[in-house]
Amino acid sequence: MRLGLNVGYSGSKIELPVELIRYAESLGYDSVWTAEAYGSDAVTPLAYLAAVTSKIRLGTAIMQIPARTPAMTAMTMSTLDAISGGRVMVGLGLSGPQVVEGWHGVPYGRPAVRMREYVQILRKIWARDEPVTYAGEEYRLPYDGPRATGLGKPLKSILHGRQLPVYLATMGPVNIRTTAEIADGWLPIWFSPRRMPLFRPHLEEGFRRAGGGKSWRDFDIAAGCTVAVGHDVGALLAQQKPFLALYIGGMGAREKNFHNEMAIKYGYGDAAQRIQELYLAGRKREAEAAVPDELADEMSLVGPPERIRARFRDWEDAGVTTLLVQSRQPEALRLMAELAGARREETA
Repeated sequence: MRLGLNVGYSGSKIELPVELIRYAESLGYDSVWTAEAYGSDAVTPLAYLAAVTSKIRLGTAIMQIPARTPAMTAMTMSTLDAISGGRVMVGLGLSGPQVVEGWHGVPYGRPAVRMREYVQILRKIWARDEPVTYAGEEYRLPYDGPRATGLGKPLKSILHGRQLPVYLATMGPVNIRTTAEIADGWLPIWFSPRRMPLFRPHLEEGFRRAGGGKSWRDFDIAAGCTVAVGHDVGALLAQQKPFLALYIGGMGAREKNFHNEMAIKYGYGDAAQRIQELYLAGRKREAEAAVPDELADEMSLVGPPERIRARFRDWEDAGVTTLLVQSRQPEALRLMAELAGARREETA
């Protein structure tokens, strides 16, 4: 199993833990990943990190598909790949209607169609086989819709890059199947090793649709996992609950919240409903308290080193090939490096 460091984003202010990232690189971490919501973007921090690191790969987890045209994403990430010496991975996600329409000001449209077309256009741009044309439902190149001048010209990128690895952050069955079919990796949201049987059939169906013998061997499951070392397990789980309450309770409309739906699929229906009711009523502290310890625990590795060690193998046994460690503790990063190294030696 490879290790990545997920530094994400820090809300209202940007805090890039450069020394921690360099430490992870020295420990043999394979990658570092940044994110975006409706504040800081995911790419600018990676450009900075490209200059202050030398080996660690650079991934976005995630860039929002509706925020950029496919060509803009292809240009941006190819540029970053060139200046970093070929270290870039492109992690993409659809976001939700509140952000897509409320922040980016574009229609939510048909997200599953948009994601497939987006990746197909990226591949065509990076291939540089010919000037790019595309006639899809969500994207048309050259654009020939309302208010078009008719002067659009098919173009081919003047930058000689490469086919960058594409990762998709998806949750529902249709989009998970599409991810396995068209992407190089999956960035599962709220991953629990206990729940892999929910996802495995959709991934395998995607491999079948891809053809060409595509299988688990050709696919990276890069799953985020909060890691915290300490003796008070309850207190460590409590630290995760504000984030869980925000997403389960408030990240989306009452009638359309993908994160709430995931908690329900995991068997926490009553808790998910209660968290949402409290959060949308402005009772955030009560919503946080309503997050079950069990839910936080199955998606994390927290506690004394021996507890983390005993539960670590579950993630690899579930099929995770890259564990994206979410932690600001140097001792947690070091422990995970030791565990991953020992596991590699054990299976060699």
